[in-house]
Amino acid sequence: MAVALAKGGALFDRDAVGRVETSLGAIGVSEQGAGGIPLVLLHGVGSDKSAWAPQLAHFGRTRRTVALDYPGYGESDPVSDGEGYPHDRFADAVLAALDTLDIPRAHLCGLSLGGVVAIAIAHRAPERIGSLILADTFAVHPEGAAILERSIAASSDMAAMSRSRVPALLAEPGAELADALVEVMARIDPAAFRMGAAAVWPADQQKRAAAIVAPTLVLCGAEDRITPPLLSAELTALIPSARLVLIEGAGHLPNLEQPTAFNAAIDSFLAQLAQA
Repeated sequence: MAVALAKGGALFDRDAVGRVETSLGAIGVSEQGAGGIPLVLLHGVGSDKSAWAPQLAHFGRTRRTVALDYPGYGESDPVSDGEGYPHDRFADAVLAALDTLDIPRAHLCGLSLGGVVAIAIAHRAPERIGSLILADTFAVHPEGAAILERSIAASSDMAAMSRSRVPALLAEPGAELADALVEVMARIDPAAFRMGAAAVWPADQQKRAAAIVAPTLVLCGAEDRITPPLLSAELTALIPSARLVLIEGAGHLPNLEQPTAFNAAIDSFLAQLAQA
């Protein structure tokens, strides 16, 4: 089923099913377009690759655009609670997928957990980064420990958690978009969600952010209550030459609430790069 978004006319695509075998197991992939330095999209802890449908459709018109699932999410191989996936191991899984997909260098766009993973990749393999787009994320979250504790406690009933948490993700919880988000979050495997939560909320990558050399755009929904704009401002201040753009009328998921503005900010950023 494909559900129309509340704004922007794009699709929240549930039909795109694909996976690639990597050295670290199978990873779910959605891909559109060709040419240019590929744009690789990394989702948040309560989502999967399907949340990037508006960006796949838009950027896939001009360049190779790839959305990935983390281990245990979407079409990726399942995981067990005992495996443990801090953000560095998520970064290794993404790099393994890029190897299989023959993507030696990419523009990385990560939202929330995806931003944490993107910073980890920039630390582990800076030569693989064409640029970074860090959306609604942080170098360190002052309430990370408490959010992790709440997330683990609520993960035993993903359906109930999704119904209670989705409204906080959006600036204007339109019924259609909210229902689609609830459905996506509810279907996440609890073990994978717990590992995703452990990868994102305790992360402290202030030193890594300060060492980033790639061109960087920081985006944040102006009404984000999960990772407020203050955290994006702090992240921007840490990264040499980073630029911050706030997306008006959006909460924690500006790529879905305001896809036109979100995509336009990235288009403008990429257009300014010498090699894009």
